[in-house]
Amino acid sequence: MGRLDNKIAIVTGGNSGIGEATAKLFAKEGATVVITARREDELRRVRDEILADGGQCMYVPGDVRVTADVENVVAKTVEAYGRIDILVNNAGIPDAHKRATWVTDELWDDVHETDLKGVLRFCRAVLPHMEARNYGSIVNVCSIGGIYACAGAAYSSAKAGLRGLTVNMAIQYFATGIRVNSVSPGSTLTPLFDPERMGDIDVEMMQITAQRHYQDRTVGMLQPIQQAYAILFLASDEASGINGENLTVDAGGRR
Repeated sequence: MGRLDNKIAIVTGGNSGIGEATAKLFAKEGATVVITARREDELRRVRDEILADGGQCMYVPGDVRVTADVENVVAKTVEAYGRIDILVNNAGIPDAHKRATWVTDELWDDVHETDLKGVLRFCRAVLPHMEARNYGSIVNVCSIGGIYACAGAAYSSAKAGLRGLTVNMAIQYFATGIRVNSVSPGSTLTPLFDPERMGDIDVEMMQITAQRHYQDRTVGMLQPIQQAYAILFLASDEASGINGENLTVDAGGRR
């Protein structure tokens, strides 16, 4: 028996990295998965791979920065399946580890619109459907940058805000059967670390934060599936007694 049998789950940023791994794992565990992101070709690839593996999946293209897109994803999910049991807010963008004096207004706004406000938009659209049934599980993908402030200024602040939003919503909805938790990945091998995205990185700032966080230890990169299993646990009924909590998955890098 799958751990998510008969559940309907939305996974944002489901076209690559942690979102792709989570969508595929959820499908293997019995969930019907709706994936969304901006790149339709990658969404189609992930959808087709899930279907070929015997899972159930639908994709709806959309941008978490656009309210109409978010509402469209939710509406099409409810239209197709009648409900939403699980929401995984995974979509996010990095800030190249830029220190505060290197952060432009445009970079700040883009990171916060995506990594923080995009989560609010999806929760705002999904929560009424969950509340009507007194059931639901939301898992927000935070970051060790939001816990230890070991990323760039824009990303660390957005993810810290997301952690606060997670706890706030858990408090709001604790009596309704809706749980809201977060996972904070450490360094994980995703497309965010592709060479073309690394060219603009603030290397000195990255070295400073890495030394402080890992205390000169060589931890190595985690794999997306390692994050996906943590998300699976919090999303499942196995975690029915857990609400407002954060699970840090960083191989003990801070210890």
